[in-house]
Amino acid sequence: MSIQHPPTTQGRFGDYGGRFAPETLMPALLELEAAFNSAWADPGFHAELDALLADYVGRPTPVFRASRLSERHGIDLWFKREDLAHTGAHKVNNTIGQALLAQRMGKPRIIAETGAGQHGVATATACALLGLECVVYMGAKDVERQALNVYRMQLMGAEVVSVEKGAATLKDAVSEAMRDWVATVENTHYIIGSVVGPHPFPLIVRELQKVIGEELQRQLDGSAGKPKPDVIVACVGGGSNSMGIFHPYRGSGVDLVGVEAAGHGIASGAHGASLVAGSPGVLHGSRTYMLQDEQGQVVEAHSISAGLDYPGVGPEHSLYRDEGLARYVAITDDDALAALKVMSATEGIIPALESAHGLAWILANAAELKGKTVVLNLSGRGDKDVQQIAKFGG
Repeated sequence: MSIQHPPTTQGRFGDYGGRFAPETLMPALLELEAAFNSAWADPGFHAELDALLADYVGRPTPVFRASRLSERHGIDLWFKREDLAHTGAHKVNNTIGQALLAQRMGKPRIIAETGAGQHGVATATACALLGLECVVYMGAKDVERQALNVYRMQLMGAEVVSVEKGAATLKDAVSEAMRDWVATVENTHYIIGSVVGPHPFPLIVRELQKVIGEELQRQLDGSAGKPKPDVIVACVGGGSNSMGIFHPYRGSGVDLVGVEAAGHGIASGAHGASLVAGSPGVLHGSRTYMLQDEQGQVVEAHSISAGLDYPGVGPEHSLYRDEGLARYVAITDDDALAALKVMSATEGIIPALESAHGLAWILANAAELKGKTVVLNLSGRGDKDVQQIAKFGG
């Protein structure tokens, strides 16, 4: 299968990306790149992946018109229902593909990082399916606020390692997973959960997640009374669900809007808005927009949503920002929580707090969007967030 808009051979998306990693990981990264290129060109690999996505994950996920919200706000609003994929989020699209790749490479042990827990659950799921050992690193704060997902991972046989270092959130989980990989690279594959990290990870994850946007193109194609999207909205933490739905629409004229976490407000400094309020630097193996101080030290991110609590973003999003291929905005904790309640009470769908950031932006900009067909990538369901919602929002 041909790759549209590939990075350079050095893994660069314009000025961003690259392969900033310890020398001990370079052979593994080169091995992974070669294995992925071989697999992606192999019809047999695609046949196996497509069969699992259809019969196990439940793809294609439906696209649903939110009629009550549409009528209330004068918008033709649709949800791409990634919350209905097996495990309850888009993450499984990536983990199934990478687990198959690890199996193909003869790597019996899998490690992963997780914030909101959905990537950890999806990794544990893929490992249970394929008989692979699974270790998931998770910040101690996220272990506490995502207890349900921790138990789900353990139920499927994964070892969950609580990371106490640093801010004890997603950044620290990534760092610990990287340390593990350096020490165990011979028999271990690291399933990164987003379009972040050193090349070839941003490319691999994008290619595995673009199924979201490709399905949407077929589902809302302007035929049989179905509209075409004018605007596509998705939340952005690391950025895999947003890149997955944006990439097939790149340069199409559709307005692509990525919604980051404004936390307590940009001015407060307690946020996760790398593209809105960050600057270029190197984080976890690639050059990208990130939150950093004047000395280049990483500034801790904040979001009510564990999945958006990350001080960086995928390097291809940085290119999209600079080139105007998408626009990036930020939404506060309070507005995301309010939008979650609106969606739950109006459409009978409890969204993940991550996805609620996207809906909050849509509702806040209803006047600008009036009469347009707007698609929200509903990247996950909110079961995992119910305790958090009850604690902060009642």
